Amino acid sequence: MAKFRTPQIVLFTRDIDRAAAFYVSLGFSEVFRTPKSGTPIHIDLVLDGYRIGLATEVSTRDDHGLAPVAVGQRAAVILWTEDVPSAYRQLIELGAVAVKQPSAWLDHLLIAWVEDPDGHLVQVVQNVE
Repeated sequence: MAKFRTPQIVLFTRDIDRAAAFYVSLGFSEVFRTPKSGTPIHIDLVLDGYRIGLATEVSTRDDHGLAPVAVGQRAAVILWTEDVPSAYRQLIELGAVAVKQPSAWLDHLLIAWVEDPDGHLVQVVQNVE
């Protein structure tokens, strides 16, 4: 039986350079790019040991024969922080689109939602206990 490890999410994008720049501005570091020169078709980024990938819609379709969806709210990147209101403002200043302003959720969390430049949801979360 297979043993699984090192989970990762890959987000499909129409503009990989713009998407990578957005996540790098949040503190992610680039750890993989192919091809190494020219316009990439795939980039991996890491923040606090968590890895996300960015793959171009065209490459996913042409190289793998899949039908990726590169628009709409298909996934959410969750980022924990100590200051949701400040993080929410920062995301908007970096080009994210406001979805839901900071608000209490459950009895111990403060959350806010934005969309990254490709329309992926990004949620910032703060424990307020």
